[in-house]
Amino acid sequence: MADVFDTAKRSEIMSRIRGRDTKPELLVRRIAHGLGFRFRLHRRDLPGCPDIVFPKYRAVIQVHGCFWHRHPNCRFASSPKTRTEYWTKKFEGNVLRDRRNELALTDLGWRTMVIWECETKDTKAVAARIESFLREKESDSDESTA
Repeated sequence: MADVFDTAKRSEIMSRIRGRDTKPELLVRRIAHGLGFRFRLHRRDLPGCPDIVFPKYRAVIQVHGCFWHRHPNCRFASSPKTRTEYWTKKFEGNVLRDRRNELALTDLGWRTMVIWECETKDTKAVAARIESFLREKESDSDESTA
């Protein structure tokens, strides 16, 4: 099926897709702040310029869109029916880059967590995951000082 928009309109629509300050990212930031965690945003000195950085915990949270980052088994990770070769290459590149950045962060001693766009629908579950992820480091350091 051909695109329902002409080239100019499709270009305008695609230009509005943002890489930061997306609705899911803003929601995760609001939840983390509400839990009392303080963070920095998009630190360029870290591999991949992570979405949310918790320096105190040496932890980062990436908020990934299911479509662009290919959330496995997610209904929102559908593939376009046209230009399949282009899109396949694009998505594979995104996933490879994400994996490479996560490994680089781990090598630098940072812990990483991914929250998928579709998971942000359940804010209580997201809050529990964030709290568990960040408190995990606190409990490890408490045990080592005892």
